Amino acid sequence: MTDTAHPLVRTARRLAADLLLPEAERVDREGVPVSHVEAVKRSGLLGVVAPVAYGGSGAPPAVLRETAEILAGACCSTWFVQTQHHSPVQTLARSEGPVRERLLGPLSRGELLSGVAYAHLRAYPRIPVRVRREGDGLRFDGTVPWYTGWGLNDVMLLAGVGEAGEAVFAFVEARDQPGLRASRPMRLAALTAASTVSLELDGLRVPEEAVALRTPYERWAPGDRARTLNTNPAVFGVAGAALSLLDEEFAGPLAARLTDVRRRAYALADHPAPLERVAERLAVRAEAYEVLGAATTAAVTAGGGRAMSLTSRPQRLAREGLFLLVQGQTTETRRAHLHALTTERRRSPGGAGSTDGPGTTDPAKP
Repeated sequence: MTDTAHPLVRTARRLAADLLLPEAERVDREGVPVSHVEAVKRSGLLGVVAPVAYGGSGAPPAVLRETAEILAGACCSTWFVQTQHHSPVQTLARSEGPVRERLLGPLSRGELLSGVAYAHLRAYPRIPVRVRREGDGLRFDGTVPWYTGWGLNDVMLLAGVGEAGEAVFAFVEARDQPGLRASRPMRLAALTAASTVSLELDGLRVPEEAVALRTPYERWAPGDRARTLNTNPAVFGVAGAALSLLDEEFAGPLAARLTDVRRRAYALADHPAPLERVAERLAVRAEAYEVLGAATTAAVTAGGGRAMSLTSRPQRLAREGLFLLVQGQTTETRRAHLHALTTERRRSPGGAGSTDGPGTTDPAKP
C-alpha cells in the first residue's frame, strides 16, 4: 500500500513473501503451525508497539497498521493469531502491578505469545464471566465464547466483571488447568486455522499479583468502543491481496477506491479525539467493507471455476473477507453497517454502482 521505510515493515514483507504467502492455502486447510508462530516471535513483530525499555520497538500506530496489512494479506489466519498479542502488551505497558515486570519484557521481545479473552465484556450488563475474591486471590467463573490461538499461545489476558461492577484483567497460562477447560477447536467458514475455542471457567483461581488492570466498567468501555469504530487494517490487507490477482484493467479502479478509503480511515484513526466524528468513522468503515467485498468478488470472478477449489487463493481471500465483516463487531457497528447496506440498496437497486456513505446520523449505541 505504501513504502514505509521502518525496519519492521521490511521484516513483515520478507516474512510474508518467504513463508506466509507460499504456505497460506495449506495453513488454511491444516491450521497455523507452531513453526509460523516461532517465525513471528523471532521477527520482532510482536514488539512493534511495545516499550523500547522492555525490548520492544515502540513504533507509531502507522507501523502497526502497515505490518498488520502485510501479514493479513499474506495469511489472515497467522495474522489473526498474532494480532491478539498487541492488546495485552499495551495493557501491561499501562499497568502498575507486579505482572508488568514479570511479563512485559518476555512479551515485548517475542519470547511469549499472548491471546485475549475479553470480548465478552461487550455484552455488559449481561456478565458471561464473573470475578470474586476468594482467599488471597480471585475466582473466575463463566464462559468465554471465543478464544483464538489455543495451543499456540503461551498466556492469555482474561477478563471478567467483579462484584462492584469493575472490569478485571489478569494473565493466566493458556492451557487446560483446574478451573479452566477449552472446547474442541471450532470449525468455521474461515480462519478455522487460527484454532478458536470456547473456555469454561469453573472456579479458576488467579493470584492477585497476576492482575494487570482493575477499573470501573464505565471507564473501560469508551476506550474499547473507540477501537471498534475504526476500520481494521486487515481489511485493506486482504483487499489489496485480492486486487493483486487481477489484471490492471480491473484492479486499477478498485485500487483507487481502496487507496482513498484507506487514507480517510487512517486519518480518522489518528484523530486526537477518538470518540468524535463517530458517524463518519462508521460510514468509512462500511465503505471499506464494500470495497473489500468488491475486490474479493472480482478475484473469484477472474479465477472462474478454479476459484472454487480449496487450494485456490481467491476463495480463501473471499472467505477471509467474510470473516472480517464480523470480527470485532459490536451492536453499534453492526447496525451502522446494515444501515449502509440497506440505504445503498434503496438508492441503487441491487446495491451496485454507488460509493456513497450511509449518511450522517449517528447510529444507536449498544
